[in-house]
Amino acid sequence: MIKKVVIAVLAIILIGGGIAWFNRQAIILYVVANRDRVDVAANRPIRWDTGPTEAIVPVGDRPPNIVFILADDLGINDISTFGGGIAGGRVPTPNIDRLAAEGMIFEQAYAGTASCAPSRAMLMTGRYPTRTGFEFTPTPDGMGRMVNLLADTDRSGLPPLEWDSARAEAAPPYAEQGLPGSEVTIAEVLGEAGYHTVHIGKWHLGRGAEFDPNAQGFDESLLMASGLFLPEDDPDVVNARLDFDPIDRFLWARMQFAASFDGGEWFEPGGYLTDWWTDEAISVIRANRNRPFFLYLAHWGVHTPLQATRADYEAVGDIEPHRERVYAAMVRALDRSVGDIMAELEAQGLADNTIIVFSSDNGGAGYIGLPDINAPYRGWKLTFFEGGIRVPLFMRWPARIAAGSRSDTPVAHIDLMPTLAAAGGAALPDGVAIDGIDLLPSSGAPERPGDAIFWQSGYYRVVRQGDWKLQVSQRPEREWLFNLAEDPTEQTNLAQTHPARVARMRALLARHEEGRRPPLYPYTLEAPIAVDRTLAERVGSRDEVIYWPN
Repeated sequence: MIKKVVIAVLAIILIGGGIAWFNRQAIILYVVANRDRVDVAANRPIRWDTGPTEAIVPVGDRPPNIVFILADDLGINDISTFGGGIAGGRVPTPNIDRLAAEGMIFEQAYAGTASCAPSRAMLMTGRYPTRTGFEFTPTPDGMGRMVNLLADTDRSGLPPLEWDSARAEAAPPYAEQGLPGSEVTIAEVLGEAGYHTVHIGKWHLGRGAEFDPNAQGFDESLLMASGLFLPEDDPDVVNARLDFDPIDRFLWARMQFAASFDGGEWFEPGGYLTDWWTDEAISVIRANRNRPFFLYLAHWGVHTPLQATRADYEAVGDIEPHRERVYAAMVRALDRSVGDIMAELEAQGLADNTIIVFSSDNGGAGYIGLPDINAPYRGWKLTFFEGGIRVPLFMRWPARIAAGSRSDTPVAHIDLMPTLAAAGGAALPDGVAIDGIDLLPSSGAPERPGDAIFWQSGYYRVVRQGDWKLQVSQRPEREWLFNLAEDPTEQTNLAQTHPARVARMRALLARHEEGRRPPLYPYTLEAPIAVDRTLAERVGSRDEVIYWPN
């Protein structure tokens, strides 16, 4: 009898274990979805601080207002400014195109890096990670482990992700992986010069007393507290899940529809994030029309999870596959935001003496499964090929920049802090080395010391000097050298035929590393990225794969 009971128990255990193993990813997602949920209060109106009811100084005689609109993961071919556009140009971006046409187009503009948070740190400080130590993108606690478990290498053909549990245990909590409070941001610099400073949207530079936007120079901050554009079951939303992407699966399980204001409790946003943030940005412009202001509107679009309003989804037409149609609708909402901001500035009589900057934190992501978003460039977000770091950068300032201006000088996100500080008449911080340069000098063209721009993520490092670009990685142990004047899409690796050039550029990288500040926290995940394949495509033995440490 006892033997039969033991056998039955063992059978139940084996069957239960088999069922659990077969459904292991569903179990993982259930755990993720129910971990550390935050109570979200009902929506409430934002009471923005209001400036003078009458202008003390005429708008043309005071420092320019500054509106910095930053997109998230926007591919350079997602907009129609350069002759492309999402879905083969079927969804144009007329407002972004108009902003570019009425100001300066920087034709060779680069993100600070190929992932979001360090790029944003460079935008805020004008400094490389070698000085700040802010080198890797913080991810929610447990995300690396979960993404590693959810990755389907059998389907993708990629090598497995590698997650280092020991390093993860040694890293500080997610909220404390932030830009140090000792760093000086453009918000702090402009605030010292008399600007009212406002942040709306994504931050991703830490949370808490030392790291949040209010601690880093912003008088007011309407923060994206989690990551849904609308509740998943909202009648006005159209969702596109990417079952081939472990990051997307994690986000759908973990993210909530939530905002916070000036570090307060979480509450429901007042609508689809892109539209709601735009409406609130318009309220900020109205409240501050009679004093200089700096508005940093950091959109979440077009980052995953892919969610669009039903109205935008219907407006873009019958695009296939479904994920591309939702993505196109998100681009449409982003473009509308730019148009609404410009219209409000014009309505308030502020347009001529307002600087509007538009850019993206990095290139488009290959893990959304859309092959043309960075065309004609190779690579994606999480690579230093041009597709991962080449971004739109437009600047409109009618009082000073002539419409139709173009610059073919290579520029980068580190340049925006000193450029905006100079435009606003603000002094750069004493005793702080700024790596960026002023892109709008009062005379002559901007000049960069050594004519070199640098990128890095762990053991993957890059320098561009003049027309030459060298990429160096330890995984694989390889060098890529390109002459971008002759080969802007990086088709022909010249490393073997130009060893002297490689040696000189390696020396530049070594000098850049001298005396560097160590990373504030270690990378914990090494992700294989196919340079020329999206994650929706199967990778073959001849496809080029690099590793991205984060």
